[in-house]
Amino acid sequence: MYIGVFDLFKVGVGPSSSHTMGPMLAASRFRDSIQSLPVARIQVTLYGSLAATGHGHATDRAIIAGLNGIQPADASAERMALAQDLSEQGHIELPQGLMGFSRHTDLVFSAECLVQHPNGMRFVAFDHAGSVLSEQVFFSIGGGFIKSIEEFGQPEIDDAPVPYPFESGEQLLAVCNRTGLGVAQIMRANELSRIDEAEFQRAIDTLYHAMQSCIDSGLKTSGLLPGQLGVKRRAHSLHKSLTSGQRKNMISIGFSGMEWVNLFALAVNEENAAGGRMVTAPTNGAAGIVPAVLAWYMRFNPGARDSDVADFLLAAAAVGSLCKKNASISGAEVGCQGEVGSACAMAAAGLCEVLGGTPEQVENAAEIGLEHNLGLTCDPIGGLVQVPCIERNAIAAVKAINAANLALQSDGKHFVSLDNVIRTLRDTGRDMQDKYKETSRGGLAINAMPVSAVEC
Repeated sequence: MYIGVFDLFKVGVGPSSSHTMGPMLAASRFRDSIQSLPVARIQVTLYGSLAATGHGHATDRAIIAGLNGIQPADASAERMALAQDLSEQGHIELPQGLMGFSRHTDLVFSAECLVQHPNGMRFVAFDHAGSVLSEQVFFSIGGGFIKSIEEFGQPEIDDAPVPYPFESGEQLLAVCNRTGLGVAQIMRANELSRIDEAEFQRAIDTLYHAMQSCIDSGLKTSGLLPGQLGVKRRAHSLHKSLTSGQRKNMISIGFSGMEWVNLFALAVNEENAAGGRMVTAPTNGAAGIVPAVLAWYMRFNPGARDSDVADFLLAAAAVGSLCKKNASISGAEVGCQGEVGSACAMAAAGLCEVLGGTPEQVENAAEIGLEHNLGLTCDPIGGLVQVPCIERNAIAAVKAINAANLALQSDGKHFVSLDNVIRTLRDTGRDMQDKYKETSRGGLAINAMPVSAVEC
């Protein structure tokens, strides 16, 4: 199945694509499916990782927002606040009208894990007599993607073929070599087989504007992030120090000036942690890496062109699609190697592309970026997307630049292929203990601050 740039990059809301955006979409989808039924009560049960870190990842608030008809793309602070205010009064608003809903009894956090995926949700609608009108099970599979339980049992068939399909890095390079096209050109041709040029450019502009707005908002905002950890925002003060005149010599497009890359990544992930608007890239937990590297390139490279934004995101999406198809981008499924690792590979590929890399060098850059994140666990302290998540994005953004640099210094030939590393990502995720996969029951989550959570 073709996974394109607008599948992987989506405007959404923090703090988590799998724990916030996915549940919000599932709840909204369930709401739409029951709008003609005489519903008197809805009960929602969260399983596995969603139950373990649901409060810290705002899964409860996301479910309530979705049941009120809010989707991630239009989840403004005002609409979210209205939905939460209504829920505190014990109600949600369906198309049929107001209905009672208690987040204490109608939203259940279960110790059970469903076999299909760690991020399971069950929605049940009852009539006034207590009979079941509708029951649906969904899974949030990472990056804001959801599947129903029925969809898990069906093959994924692409009903809209693209001119240059590829299922592996090897196939992508073969297509590039056969056609003489670069990675971004292959992806552009595939996208333009589905939408016209004007619509494509508008969508790219929307993504880039959202990325830049998120960075800018993060630079302007100070104070503490929400939650019990009391984490202080750092992007604002770091930005002031970098623009104070003391370190302007560090503003350079060379492979230096890493303070700015760190700054941009921190700004995005602080906004995400605060529940702000951002772009999944490919997930919320890893949302700062691609925007940080792209912003660094566009702002400080005098040779950067407007068209580079699309090429960067297209090449990044080619790599992200391979990670999602052949392994996973879900922290609950494979750990943070699937989120930050994939994002690092995507950013490395995008940067290598716009710096003139060959398809082989782009593939090499992605391979380096992902290889050196293998085994990375997802162990958020307190179940919040803050520590170590925010700093981890800054580290991986710098790593992506280094990966692109290494690839550009070679001819693209290398010993380990991107496909090898993606398979290793999949296998390592399968072998990783569940306590290291977004349950906050292992690693830093318990050594830094013990918390009680659900184990799959």
